[in-house]
Amino acid sequence: MAKSALITGITGQDGSYLTELLLGKGYTVHGLLRRSSSFNTARIDHLYEDPHTAGRRLVLHHADLGDGVALVNLLRDLRPDEVYNLGAQSHVRVSFDAPLYTADVTGMGTLRLLEAIRASGVDTRIYQASSSEMFGAAPPPQHEGTPFHPRSPYGCAKVFGYWAAVNYREAYGLFASNGILFNHESPRRGETFVTRKITRAVARIRAGLQDRLYLGNLDAVRDWGYAPEYAEAMWQMLQHEAPGDYVVATGVAATVRDFLTAAFGAAGLDWERHVRFDPKYRRPSEVDALIGDAAHAEAELGWKPRVLWPELARIMVEADISLLEAELSGTTVRVDRQ
Repeated sequence: MAKSALITGITGQDGSYLTELLLGKGYTVHGLLRRSSSFNTARIDHLYEDPHTAGRRLVLHHADLGDGVALVNLLRDLRPDEVYNLGAQSHVRVSFDAPLYTADVTGMGTLRLLEAIRASGVDTRIYQASSSEMFGAAPPPQHEGTPFHPRSPYGCAKVFGYWAAVNYREAYGLFASNGILFNHESPRRGETFVTRKITRAVARIRAGLQDRLYLGNLDAVRDWGYAPEYAEAMWQMLQHEAPGDYVVATGVAATVRDFLTAAFGAAGLDWERHVRFDPKYRRPSEVDALIGDAAHAEAELGWKPRVLWPELARIMVEADISLLEAELSGTTVRVDRQ
């Protein structure tokens, strides 16, 4: 029998790559879709299957992490073998502007899902998307034993979700694993996140459509990996014989300035001619350095990163240049779905 999985946050970067991975392994994938008056499925449109098609293996359901009753009902109906909780308000800077919303969706949403799994009695394995932002001010390199010291409402909410997963594992015997993923990027990264903001700007400056790029702290140090590889780690955690908590990272550090240099250099541009500082992008409390130690994931799961940040910058720049050229030529046309 083929396995089935339920993914919250299926329309996001990680959700789209995980969906591709699971479909390739023969899974039936169910995704939670927030109701919106605008289309929000662009990242998974290439995987779309018409609802009238018999035997389709990708099914979307309108539900929300804010609605615990809907979660219980959906779990009882689907009884998935695996649940991946990727849904969140995940923009760190925005979490300072919308702290209560972030806490409700990112923190309480995790608890609602865990309680829905417990209450529905479904025998399933749960992946909780935790974050390197939980470490915050803790000095690098950070690993599974590093104390949490979050520096944003987002980080605080993720700490709550992490410990909720641990508690349900210990209290109710749920197979719940936390993936503490450090920054992971791709051409599908949201356009307001710094790496994608940079690579989109490179493409637009190269085409003469933009001249300035405004950013905040260029000295922040991050550990950037390639999102499709991190989706593989998520799946591997739920195939392990026992649940656990794992840092997923490259262990290679770079500043935002370093990423700028690589991204602009990939298009033959000088970033210093175009980048300007804007204080509105600074956070009230900064996270200076996040560098992960993924030795535990390598030892237990056999997971190792393959793409490091310089290649990642090139991949993203080339993808954004191709995307912009397709848009300008009119070859990129959205096909409405029923």
